Amino acid sequence: MTARELAVTGAIAFAPRVFPDERGVFASPYVDSVLTAAVGHPLFPVRQTSYSVSRRGVLRGVHFTATPPGSAKLVSCPRGRVLDMVVDLRAGSPTFGRFDSVVLDAHGFASVYIPVGVGHAFVALEDDSVMSYLLSQEYVPANELAVSPTDPALGLPIPYPDPTMSARDRVAPTLGEARAAGLLPDYDTAQEIEAAFRCS
Repeated sequence: MTARELAVTGAIAFAPRVFPDERGVFASPYVDSVLTAAVGHPLFPVRQTSYSVSRRGVLRGVHFTATPPGSAKLVSCPRGRVLDMVVDLRAGSPTFGRFDSVVLDAHGFASVYIPVGVGHAFVALEDDSVMSYLLSQEYVPANELAVSPTDPALGLPIPYPDPTMSARDRVAPTLGEARAAGLLPDYDTAQEIEAAFRCS
């Protein structure tokens, strides 16, 4: 398995070795020792797992959790193909406002670690694309926030001119509006929550 640091501090893409043979393929998309070495702590205690299924052209995000409590994620795409994007929403972060993207699909079995305070979005590139999420916190609607994925200040590489989005995502504030309203996570607070994973 390889680990690659993304342009957002703390976000890491993992790609396992895939073993094909006449029966199909075998891969291990999660190896604790590799993630621990790359991230600096073991995977957070998993409090919830979730799946989403999306048609081609669906755009979900940019979603994040109010911090505190904050939530880290490990995401993958076991069926279909998506363009996965991470956006640094942590005020005070050295990479604040930056994004990076990774294609996740059912052939490479790659995954992305998304630290506390980092926003997540993806665009489905194929019908019936499944996203799998391991979450460090249970979903609490009141804590779930969003920033507009079409905010020109972010410049996300959305490959469709009119993606299918939820009503919530269509009216989400821009990065600047969210910052002015005090909605964005604080980098130091997010780091403290991440540091607690070392003791879990």
